[in-house]
Amino acid sequence: MATWRIFIAGSGGQGILLMGKLLAYAAMEEGKEVTFLPSYGAEMRGGTANCGVVISDRPIGSPVVNEAEIVVVMNEPSLKKFEANVLPDKHLFINATLVPDKTERTDIRAYYVNANELAERLGIAKAANMVMLGAVVRATNAVLEENVQKAIEKEFSGKKAKLKDTNLSAFMAWNP
Repeated sequence: MATWRIFIAGSGGQGILLMGKLLAYAAMEEGKEVTFLPSYGAEMRGGTANCGVVISDRPIGSPVVNEAEIVVVMNEPSLKKFEANVLPDKHLFINATLVPDKTERTDIRAYYVNANELAERLGIAKAANMVMLGAVVRATNAVLEENVQKAIEKEFSGKKAKLKDTNLSAFMAWNP
């Protein structure tokens, strides 16, 4: 695919922006054109958070993602608000641990990922975002898995180095 438009939504504190940033870093590692547009409510933790990432082989005209090939929702309000943004025959990833509802759309590919549950099983409850990131990458191949791993290693270096291995484990936790 020449262009992937990705929209990730949830609440502050769920690592929404980090997921987008890691996708953007992985795409840059691949020599792709990329934009990353974060947005979050004034409350930060517990408020709304979302970001758009555009990855392309060609120059990108706008960083704004309204319709997307990939939409990730980490909480129930995000499902209600953004499931309509998934293009037909494209991908919707739902954090099934926190979102009991199923999509009503039959024209898309829905993935129900128990992101929080898998992260808790690994003993790293805060890494549900990494579980979901792994699911997105493995199900879509929007970027190469090894480039996301490189991005995680870069992000979790220095003072955050002690978190690197647990985040890599969470990234690898989900398999289609």
